[in-house]
Amino acid sequence: MSKEANVLFDAPGPRARARNRVLTAISSLVLLGLLALLVVRLQDRGQFAGRLWDPFLEWKVWDGLILPGLWNTLKAAAVASVLAILFGVVFGLARLSDHWWVRIPAAVVVEFFRAIPLLILIFLAFFIPNKVSPSIAESSLGTFQRVAVDNFFFIFGVEINAGTVVVPAFAAVVFGLVMYNGSVLAEIVRAGVLSIPKGQSEAAYSVGLRKNGVLRLVLLPQAVTVMMPAIVSQLVVLLKDTALGFIIAYGELLQAGFKQVPANYGNNIIPAGIVVGIIYIGINMSVSRLATLLERRSRRSRKTAAKTMGGDVGMPAGPGMVTAGEIGSGPV
Repeated sequence: MSKEANVLFDAPGPRARARNRVLTAISSLVLLGLLALLVVRLQDRGQFAGRLWDPFLEWKVWDGLILPGLWNTLKAAAVASVLAILFGVVFGLARLSDHWWVRIPAAVVVEFFRAIPLLILIFLAFFIPNKVSPSIAESSLGTFQRVAVDNFFFIFGVEINAGTVVVPAFAAVVFGLVMYNGSVLAEIVRAGVLSIPKGQSEAAYSVGLRKNGVLRLVLLPQAVTVMMPAIVSQLVVLLKDTALGFIIAYGELLQAGFKQVPANYGNNIIPAGIVVGIIYIGINMSVSRLATLLERRSRRSRKTAAKTMGGDVGMPAGPGMVTAGEIGSGPV
């Protein structure tokens, strides 16, 4: 624990630190006791019997269920992460526009998709196109619908047959993840840019840069470091949210490892949950570790040496921040 105080944390004194150590020790003992009790109860019910764990020692279980489910999870998460970041950057910057006809529609889109539960977005993306596409095919927009599916949405496996659009589970899951998490990322981008000290943009404007240049050359490079922890946290949430694909029978890790394995191998729900949970923990820890390395690398760069969200925003310009003199000393 850091001994330095900041906006969100008041540094504890000697008594507080001693009290915190005691409380930590007591809490740890209580949690270990509860964990031991849980293990004993599960053992009494035979949940740790060897026959329940045997399926996870067979290659056919991994090759036929768990690994394909893991691949589907990573595939959906990777595609959705890229698109969600693009969505977040575009709409986050659009919300900072000086033009109301850009700012207000962007705000409506972001707030709309943030307000709808992800499960409903996935459900609607899977079922609604199949219901409304025949009516659209008979209208003046029929040609546009066919061209859009044949030239763009086919990338996600979307098909159109006799005017009826068929959305695969993968596309529906990706759509829901992109729209919901992209809206959250848009707010992160907007907050990250606004968290940069006002003097940075004023210095840039003073040497003749326009808003596009101020954002691209001064604010965004510093905001990347500010936003990194929040972006990574949201991407971890996105990865775990792929499990909601069960509503439309998408064959991701939870569906394959936690539902299909117990159904076919002796109802070993507890072992299956433990194995799947360990896999999820490993993936998320890897993503977090990668993000930590990227953040450390970005902090070593002069252009992105800014405080992270919740830090000392508004402090005087540090060695990595851009000042009017630095902007004016180079070509604009």
